[in-house]
Amino acid sequence: MRKGATPVTTTEPLDVQPTALALLLLGREADPRSERGVECPGDLPAPSDPDLVARARAAKARLGDRVFVLGHHYQRDEVIEFADVTGDSFKLARDAAARPQAEFIVFCGVHFMAESADILTSDDQRVILPDLAAGCSMADMATAEQVAECWDVLAEAGVADVTVPVAYMNSSADIKAFTGRHGGTICTSSNARRALEWAFGQRPAGGGKVLFLPDQHLGRNTAVREMGYSLEDCVVYNPHKPNGGLSAGQLRAAKMILWRGHCSVHGRFSLESVEDVRARIPGVNVLVHPECRNEVVAAADLVGSTEYIIKALDAAPAGSSWAIGTELNLVRRLAKAHPDKQIVFLDKTVCFCSTMNRIDLPHLVWTLESLADGKVVNRITVDPETERFARRALEQMLALP
Repeated sequence: MRKGATPVTTTEPLDVQPTALALLLLGREADPRSERGVECPGDLPAPSDPDLVARARAAKARLGDRVFVLGHHYQRDEVIEFADVTGDSFKLARDAAARPQAEFIVFCGVHFMAESADILTSDDQRVILPDLAAGCSMADMATAEQVAECWDVLAEAGVADVTVPVAYMNSSADIKAFTGRHGGTICTSSNARRALEWAFGQRPAGGGKVLFLPDQHLGRNTAVREMGYSLEDCVVYNPHKPNGGLSAGQLRAAKMILWRGHCSVHGRFSLESVEDVRARIPGVNVLVHPECRNEVVAAADLVGSTEYIIKALDAAPAGSSWAIGTELNLVRRLAKAHPDKQIVFLDKTVCFCSTMNRIDLPHLVWTLESLADGKVVNRITVDPETERFARRALEQMLALP
C-alpha cells in the first residue's frame, strides 16, 4: 500500500446481486450449447464432504512429480488452491509442454485449452480434464463443417485466395487445424494486432482480407480500435444463414470477415453497465477485456487481456477505484488481493463462466484420486492429422514478429 493511503473498503466489494440464473452458472447441469460430454464416468465425492481439501492434498502428494495441475484464471478459488501454475489458456499449455517429466497434466480449464495442451505436449504425457462438460460456448459456435462451408462461400465470391484465416486461441483443435491448412495463424487477446498485421501482409498490398473466428468482438475491436479500420470494413458471417447472410459484393468489399461468435461472459457487458458504474462511483477506472462489445470497449478507459488486467491492478495506486469487465471469479480474486483499492464487477448481476465453473473441488478430487489409484480418466486427445495442422498454426503464432 502507498504510504499514507487509506484502504478503501465496501460492504459489497463487487456490487453484484445473485439471480435465478446463478444456480445454472454454478451447477453441473448440462449446457445444451456444448458439444462436450456431461456425464462423469464415476462417483464424485459429495460437495459437502468436509475432507475434500485433505483428500486433494493427499492424492496430489501420492502422485508427486507425476502430476502437474494447471489452473486458468477463471477457475474457482477452491480449485486454484491446488494449481501448480495459473494463467491464461496459451500460457498454461506452454507451461505443460515445459514439464516433460510430468506424466499427467490436469488442466483445470475448458476443453479447447486441454486440446491445446495435448497438441503442445509430448506423446508420453496425458492431458486430463476433470469434467468433460467444461466446454466453451464461444468455441462451440464454430464447427469444422460450418467453417469449411464458409470457405466454399468465400471461394464462390472469388475472395478465398486473398483471405487469411486467423483463429482465436479460444477455438477447437479442428478450427486451429483448418487455420493451419489454409496458411493462417492463431492469436491470443494479447497479440491479436500482431497476428492481423501479419495476416494482411501475406496477401497483395491493399487486397488482403482476414477471416477472424470465432469471436467477432475481439476481431472487430482489434481492427477498428488498434489498426484504424472502420466498422464498415467489417462484416459478420452468420453460419446459420445461407452464404453467411452476406452477398458476394459485401465479401469483396470487406477487410475483416468476422465469424458470428462471442463469449457469453464478456458479451453481456453493455454501454449501460459502463454509464451506471460511472454514475455510482466518481472517478472510477473502467477496465475491460477486448472480447467485450465494441461500444463497451469504446467507452472504457483501458482495454486488455486477462494478464493485462491483472498487471494493471497490481500497478494501480492505493485508493483508486476500478470497474472490471471480465469473469467474476477473477474479479473477486483481484478484489481480495487488493484490499487497498475499490474493485467492482462491471455488471450488477452474477456472471461466472458457466462451463469453467463445472470444474469444482469434487471433480478435482475424483480426478486426482483416480490417477493416484492407477486409473486414467477424462483423457483429452487430438488425432494426429488434426494435431499436425493445428500445431502448424500455433507455431506460426509463436513465429510472429
